[in-house]
Amino acid sequence: MLRSWRPALVFAAAGIALAIAGNAVWPAAAFIVAAFLVSPLVFPRSLTAAEARRRSAADGRPIVYWRPGCPYCMRLRGRLGRAAGKAHWVNIWKDPEGAAAVRAIAGGNETVPTVVAGDESAVNPDAQWVLARVR
Repeated sequence: MLRSWRPALVFAAAGIALAIAGNAVWPAAAFIVAAFLVSPLVFPRSLTAAEARRRSAADGRPIVYWRPGCPYCMRLRGRLGRAAGKAHWVNIWKDPEGAAAVRAIAGGNETVPTVVAGDESAVNPDAQWVLARVR
């Protein structure tokens, strides 16, 4: 669990250190905002890989495998906007089965974001590709 929060804690600690050190209010605030953006809080609630597969089979929505602190995951999440909540998100740092699914798709690597939509999969896909499968 701590592994998921490590990037956010580092940014928060840097922001607090800047605030304590003196007259660095805006940089400190920037670090605190960055801490929030790399935290798991920005992403929809994470499911297990098994639960995501079950739900995806029932409703046809894609599964997005991600990990906290990944800039490509944050970029995809931002570009999906409100539609991100329609996908099923699996944190591969919390779910070993999800990490194994990503390795199977990405040639042995844990490259995220990896998206599975029905019988299609894509590693670090374009947001438009994901949006077309969410709708």
